[in-house]
Amino acid sequence: MKHDFCYISKRDPEVQKAYNNILIILKKVQVLLRKKFTFRFDVVGSYKRNMITHDQKSNVGFDFDFDIEISDERDEYTPKQIKNMLQCAIGTVCVKYGYDYPEGSTRVLTIKMKDTKKSRIIHSCDFAIVNNYIEGNGYEGQEYIHFDKKTGHYQWCEQPNGYYMLPEKIDWIKGQRLWTDMRNLYIDKKNKNDNPNLHSRSIFAITVNEICQKNRFSEDEY
Repeated sequence: MKHDFCYISKRDPEVQKAYNNILIILKKVQVLLRKKFTFRFDVVGSYKRNMITHDQKSNVGFDFDFDIEISDERDEYTPKQIKNMLQCAIGTVCVKYGYDYPEGSTRVLTIKMKDTKKSRIIHSCDFAIVNNYIEGNGYEGQEYIHFDKKTGHYQWCEQPNGYYMLPEKIDWIKGQRLWTDMRNLYIDKKNKNDNPNLHSRSIFAITVNEICQKNRFSEDEY
């Protein structure tokens, strides 16, 4: 295997210290940007599910995932402007806590805490910029800021259908007593992953869908 990932508890002192620092960073970013727009944030992914992993063999540490939900003022700015303002503000604050300046990818902004002497990543955090909305018929949806590398454009994109079914699929997996199988497959996929742009939240969604397909999950039930 390319990696040697294993699970680490979110109650681990090192994890808790990193998590609390990220909360402080985001609260300070809120203050920096409040005259332009406001936002709320939520931890999602591995921390929320207590499925944090770290690589014992390589230089890849544990990671966090946060959603940054922009308020109504988002309509005053283009997706690129919102992304740039957040990247700049997060960068202004996070470097004071020892993180590198945020890196941008197709879906997220990423900050990394590095041990430069040992050339390794201690931990990292991905921030997805999202907009949750409710249509007139009561339909609840979510958009995220997507960067198209081919065109260089930023735009709000609707989450794929699989995103909306994820909570129901997770409940189904737990109800079928397949959670351990899912955790084992998730670790296996992380260890075999050689795509640096395939982040933990995406690997988790892929794992959930594969478990459901193998065990005849039916979307008609929902």
